[in-house]
Amino acid sequence: RSTGFPQEIIQCPRAEGACKCNGWKSQNPPPTPPRTDQQSSTVNLQEPCRSCSHTLGDHVTHLENVSEEEMNRLLGIVLDVEYLYTCVHKEEDADTKQVYFSLFKLLRKSILQMGKPTLEAQESPPFEKPSIEQGVNNFVQYKFSHLPSKERQTIMELAKMFLNQINYWQLETPSQRRQRVPNDDAAGYKANYTRWLCYCNVPQFCDSLPRYETTQIFGRTLLRSVFTVMRKQLLEQARQEKDKLPPEKRTLILTHFPKFLSMLEEEVYSHSSPIWSHDFLAGAPAGQIPIHTVISAPPVARPLYYSTSPVSVDPSTCGSVIGEKRKPSEPLPYEENKRPRVVGDIPMELINEVMATITDPAAIPETSLLSAHSARDEAARLEERRGVIEFHVIGNSLNQKPNKRILMWLVGLQNVFSHQLPRMPKEYITRLVFDPKHKTLSLIKDGRVIGGICFRMFPSQGFTEIVFCAVTSNEQVKGYGTHLMNHLKEYHIKHEILNFLTYADEYAIGYFKKQGFSKDIKVPKAKYVGYIKDYEGATLMGCELNPSIPYTEFSVIIKKQKEIIKKLIERKQAQIRKVYPGLSCFKEGVRQIPIESIPGIRRLLTVLTLQKEMKDPDQLYSTLKTILQHVKSHPNGWPFMEPVKKTEAPGYYQVIRFPMDLKTMSERLKSRYYTTRKLFMADMQRIFTNCREYNPPESEYYKCANLLEKFFYTKIKEAGLIEK
Repeated sequence: RSTGFPQEIIQCPRAEGACKCNGWKSQNPPPTPPRTDQQSSTVNLQEPCRSCSHTLGDHVTHLENVSEEEMNRLLGIVLDVEYLYTCVHKEEDADTKQVYFSLFKLLRKSILQMGKPTLEAQESPPFEKPSIEQGVNNFVQYKFSHLPSKERQTIMELAKMFLNQINYWQLETPSQRRQRVPNDDAAGYKANYTRWLCYCNVPQFCDSLPRYETTQIFGRTLLRSVFTVMRKQLLEQARQEKDKLPPEKRTLILTHFPKFLSMLEEEVYSHSSPIWSHDFLAGAPAGQIPIHTVISAPPVARPLYYSTSPVSVDPSTCGSVIGEKRKPSEPLPYEENKRPRVVGDIPMELINEVMATITDPAAIPETSLLSAHSARDEAARLEERRGVIEFHVIGNSLNQKPNKRILMWLVGLQNVFSHQLPRMPKEYITRLVFDPKHKTLSLIKDGRVIGGICFRMFPSQGFTEIVFCAVTSNEQVKGYGTHLMNHLKEYHIKHEILNFLTYADEYAIGYFKKQGFSKDIKVPKAKYVGYIKDYEGATLMGCELNPSIPYTEFSVIIKKQKEIIKKLIERKQAQIRKVYPGLSCFKEGVRQIPIESIPGIRRLLTVLTLQKEMKDPDQLYSTLKTILQHVKSHPNGWPFMEPVKKTEAPGYYQVIRFPMDLKTMSERLKSRYYTTRKLFMADMQRIFTNCREYNPPESEYYKCANLLEKFFYTKIKEAGLIEK
């Protein structure tokens, strides 16, 4: 330039007259005379402008009173204009070039008017709610809030990693997308692409433009358009760079991240996923209010295996709502440890102490996949985490354009069902698989279908009919069938359908029994007669789902629970094996002592009493039945006859973690659950403890609990179950 000032902001003030100089550099500027080292680099403002005959001083008179801060801001815009000018000439894509040129003109106008650049658009950020960031946060709460804090922290780290990747992901141009997905909404993608360039991409290198994070201003629509390609490239990148990954990140990236992406993909493309609801948190079911932990992406770009500091949750954001239910897997704070404890309960501090020793996966003994102790779905679950297999709920549609991939999968499912169910007519299988009212949970391995479960949902009747279930013969005995059914159960829990019905032939009854089906149908007959297809020679079986069970991880949870119990037993045995010293009192002249005062004798008598109870279960049953009947007939027993109804006591099940009532005790007694008196007394004591914990001391319920408790222990003593 001919002066020390950028010519974009030094338009000649005489330009309004005869002068044509607008301050921009000439397309063909005269050659700059060579400058020797001895010559000063200071510009003389009396020198003539190279574009016009006026002095350089005439070009900067309007900048004399401009602050240094404002001058630096204008100089920053000038640098951005120069960069965009280069981008316009280098860019080959027409859509991108047009956006660059529009931004170039906007910044140039801002310089000439000495104003701040403002994008003129019909809409301003955010463009869709909930945002991608909020949706992923909801996903973490929806799917993983039941996990212990350490495991949930790992999930949150995966979520942050994913959000970080989106914020620095380069979107494909509209023309590239049209070639890859010709039937997609081209206009919608182009609009989002333009917004992404203006608000997220270009501001990364043009500081004068306001910058937003992609995950905070875009929502599900943009995520759907990039997720499939992004997931494939991320997993491929992870496999290629696995040797470069830090050891502490290798398991996280190669094992947990593929599983995380698969589960998220189902929610991204599902038409009824609750994580995209505006009232996701407010509309959470009673007793399952998620702890709100905002997951935000880091502000700087990082590689795929970036490290994050341990996630901490501010106590003020957790449990601040009165009566909010704490997840059973979370360690309880000190205040909650002081709550009244039922006789026989294991102290929570002891459980937390044991949990701390096995939260490290390496501390849990691995079972061989061929071992008799390994879970049926263990191999399948590991394959899914590694990205070897995938699960997708698909179906035919009369309203949407046919998707080639889904149609190929449906054909594959028809082939699998036809080969594995030879007694079913092929035409019948084809009709149901391609029927828009039926859906199929498909199992995909290496891009091809190897199994699936075809079903039809009846939301108004409260059940789903399972029509076909099969895995191709060369992929059987790998746990795929169990894992398929577990995925189907979680899918239906999400859609609030908690009953399965199916007609099983003689070869399938064993499989369905292992998956929790039985001939005891919980659905009223009037609900399914006329809806479900009747098969001659088959047995009707049903399965009732428990919405609090994460079925795909159920065997892992059971494995951990077994390990906890094993550790507790080991600790108890260490106490029981205590060796007491010999008696020294007789040397001091003592002639006799009570037998109970001998160390270890009292514990031995307790063991003998328990053994006696176990040897005569009928007598124990009769005694407990009589006591329970007396308690139920007592005038103060009326509040405890049946389980507490949510409508009568709002928030009760958020406060009381282990509810109990006399009706439940009667059912347990009838099923011979109470093999010892301690089990019976613990359940009864829990009724009284729960009542006093939930109700104020001045309430009628509180007084009834106290009076009934005294009566109960009187009857227990009369029966000789405890010392008087």
